[in-house]
Amino acid sequence: MGQRVAVLGILNKRNGIVQNIALHPGQSARWKDVIVRLRACETTAPWEEEKLTGAFVQVDVQQPDRRWNRIFSGWLYKESPSLNVVEHPVYDVWPKSCEMTYPAGPPAPAAPASSSNLSSASKSAGASGGPAKSPTAVPPTAAPPPSAADNNAT
Repeated sequence: MGQRVAVLGILNKRNGIVQNIALHPGQSARWKDVIVRLRACETTAPWEEEKLTGAFVQVDVQQPDRRWNRIFSGWLYKESPSLNVVEHPVYDVWPKSCEMTYPAGPPAPAAPASSSNLSSASKSAGASGGPAKSPTAVPPTAAPPPSAADNNAT
């Protein structure tokens, strides 16, 4: 965790100034009357399909009476900023990146495991006289087109 570095963006909505801060987990930064603490940051491993970048952040704002008030504590995600939001009239905070290292992972699969099932289903529908339908749940780049080798195997 100590080797990770997150870059967070802080927007002051009063004056439109954006400040980028780089923090290691456990560090905090004060900017004017706001303190941002980074507790953890994570990114998905390079061999995983879905890419996510998240940071566990705590945000404290100084009130007019000079007391500090925690306005947010939780995970923020770069790819889904509306999933969990820092709700404050003056400040917005969001993760921009999380740099971390990974142990050697498994080799990347040649094709998704479900692609052969989807290919067979499409061929079966076409062979029975009905229109061949392409799967809608899988992006077009995830499943390679059926090859001649696949047709011989069934």
